[in-house]
Amino acid sequence: MWNPSPSSSLPLKIAFILSFSLTASSSSYSPPTPNPRYHSISIPKVNSKKPSATTATAGDILALLGTPQQAASVDPQIAAELQSCFKFIVPFNPTTNTPPDSRFNLINRLSQSLTESGIRFPRRTLNSKPRRDAEGYQNELIWSPPAPVLEIARLAFDSGGDPGSIQGTLDPTMIYVPDCEGSNENRCELTRYPYGRHFINEELNSYMEFLFQLIAARGPKVGLIVSLNRFDFFHGHLFIAADGRVGILFHAKEYPAFDKKVFPYNMGYCQKGSNVTYDDSMNMRNILWLAPLPSDSTNAWSAPGVLVVLDAHPGGIIYRDIIPNYVKYARTIYEDDFGDNVVDVNYLNVGTAKPDYQLFIC
Repeated sequence: MWNPSPSSSLPLKIAFILSFSLTASSSSYSPPTPNPRYHSISIPKVNSKKPSATTATAGDILALLGTPQQAASVDPQIAAELQSCFKFIVPFNPTTNTPPDSRFNLINRLSQSLTESGIRFPRRTLNSKPRRDAEGYQNELIWSPPAPVLEIARLAFDSGGDPGSIQGTLDPTMIYVPDCEGSNENRCELTRYPYGRHFINEELNSYMEFLFQLIAARGPKVGLIVSLNRFDFFHGHLFIAADGRVGILFHAKEYPAFDKKVFPYNMGYCQKGSNVTYDDSMNMRNILWLAPLPSDSTNAWSAPGVLVVLDAHPGGIIYRDIIPNYVKYARTIYEDDFGDNVVDVNYLNVGTAKPDYQLFIC
């Protein structure tokens, strides 16, 4: 089994219990009234027909990015077509020039002697400034995230996929969402609720910000060119899959500019002033992050973390089978196809004289 870092972090578990006790009088998670003008390209999904045995599903994507046993359960033809649509921002296999059955050799090589000695793996954090921008270390932060990220992955898995297991790790303090790049002037409500929250553990908040920054920085290598602004890339949907795995489905190109010829769709107040051009880049607007998958063993992990763009180009299997017909123009994959939606993660520039990006979990 793959064992990336310490299996537990007492402060986060204490924080979970504390947050639950603070919010138990109402519920484990009680968001405010939704914004009345909240409207995005990810329009509410309507019921669609049940896929056939030869139709790809979001579950097939998760299986192919999971354990070898899960991947083997996918029809070979569907697997091959889906894999052709995976554009990895961080390499999927964290090894190079190693046998196919040694998928986690890099992590194991670094830590085998420590494991045999009963010593815990070194704690990986975001605070190592000299290596923060090193490509190899960024890869490791995806394959094997800091301990607090592994904690919420384990909490969700051990709870049987209960959204409250993650919602309970949020600080109950509500944070007002201020104006973002002139959104108030246009009567635009970017977030589902007018208030957001943070995780109690600050390293979790930093990791969410790191994901946005890494996607924006590395995206061009796989054909994803995005800007961290309110028209393009600023949010993701955190979910728990049926097998208990935690993930975030990010959406870029959220408000393309209205154009009578190429994008004749009115997306509401938040679209006004958009400079996002509707073109082939829309095919790359769905970005999937998966936390490492816990195993049934207390200290073991079955699969490393993943960061991948899901190419939804017309003619491809994702476009054909997974994106509903009524929203193919937007290339939107829905988070509830992957699992239960837990919270939205927003990363907004609320600065005036200079950029000031802040996190709002709604």
